[in-house]
Amino acid sequence: MLFRQFVDGDLGCASYLVGDEQAGVAVVVDPAYAIEPYLEAAAEADVRIVRVLETHTHADHVSGHGRFALEHGLPVAVHPLAEPEFPFEPLADGQELLVGSVAIRVLHTPGHRPEHCSFLVPGRLVLTGDSLFVGDAARPDLAVAAREGAEGLFHSLRRLGELPDPVAVYPGHVAGSLCGSSMSSDPSSTIGAERRSNRMLAIAELQAFVAASAGIAAPRPPTVERCVALNRGPFLGAPAPLERLEEPGEATILDVRPFAAFAAGHLPGAIALPVDGSSFATKAGFVVDPDERLVLHASSPGEAELSARGLHAVGLVEQPAGYVVEPAGATEPLATVTVDALARLVEVDAVTVLDVREPDEYEAAAIPGSRNLPYRLVRREGAGATDGKPVVTVCESGPRAALAASLLARAGVDARAVVDGGVPDWPRS
Repeated sequence: MLFRQFVDGDLGCASYLVGDEQAGVAVVVDPAYAIEPYLEAAAEADVRIVRVLETHTHADHVSGHGRFALEHGLPVAVHPLAEPEFPFEPLADGQELLVGSVAIRVLHTPGHRPEHCSFLVPGRLVLTGDSLFVGDAARPDLAVAAREGAEGLFHSLRRLGELPDPVAVYPGHVAGSLCGSSMSSDPSSTIGAERRSNRMLAIAELQAFVAASAGIAAPRPPTVERCVALNRGPFLGAPAPLERLEEPGEATILDVRPFAAFAAGHLPGAIALPVDGSSFATKAGFVVDPDERLVLHASSPGEAELSARGLHAVGLVEQPAGYVVEPAGATEPLATVTVDALARLVEVDAVTVLDVREPDEYEAAAIPGSRNLPYRLVRREGAGATDGKPVVTVCESGPRAALAASLLARAGVDARAVVDGGVPDWPRS
């Protein structure tokens, strides 16, 4: 059996290539919009991809099933409850799909979404999609009411938990995804290991599970409806080629260079979101308006291409309008502050401290006198965060604070950021 896992470390998404090398055929499960890695892997293994299997209609990222259908003529299989607007092969609970000599059994496991299915290779492994994660379970509130989804998920997890202990568990997400709250970064596990250690599998009573599952604190991405519409709608083809521009023109500038370059000099009003940082695409989904004209400021064409791929992954498929490298006028600096310097400024009440972490992080530990406004809300609400004093943003280690400070500066606020350290480094008396 050919088996290959692909993990998008930025979004925390996992997808799979499963097939029979001797027969020379394979299927791809939950492909990302950037389908090139699957094609390269299939070519290396000398197999032909013959079908796309979707565990469900994804709400956090754009699927590549449309590209496979349009560019390679492949059929797409999904459960009918997905109600897709494209031609599809319906999946049914208990159905067996043969890929050469490899049998894949469909298990209908609703909860995360009504149509959700898992794919079992009997005796070997199960692709659990957005149902059972390593150390956690999926959030149930992205398609239906949280309690309704949680009830379905409870029964689906019980079903998966009845599989034999040695069966390997390969989930649709790992740590870094917003589709769960405390999943592991481990790419796989086993049914036995999860039965022993997964906190959600350990809850045996329905109402207790519903209370725990429906109470997830992870923020709901603003791109959910957009991604669902794109993934359920007519097949989406490849993105347009990325154009290099001499000047950005009238546009929102997303500066994807390393933050040190942004701080040294950027275009007026630019938003700092380095593509080499963590969760680039997720953060972009929270701070970029899908209807605005967006231009990237990149250090190189390759950096721009990587950034555009991240934007497309979270549903911003019509962006960017292009990119610039070394444009004129990129001279606006952004000041930074060390934790020790911030402590001295706070002591003389010279600044307003804005903690841009999530509320649960802020409640667990915060700088005395600081205010809390998550970075994802700063573009919309940050202009009101000042009381006449300069604002210093702070987070856990720096990246969110840098992004938030750039958004405040864009709104005309005198802002600077703690980018080397954060709340955990605050001096304790």
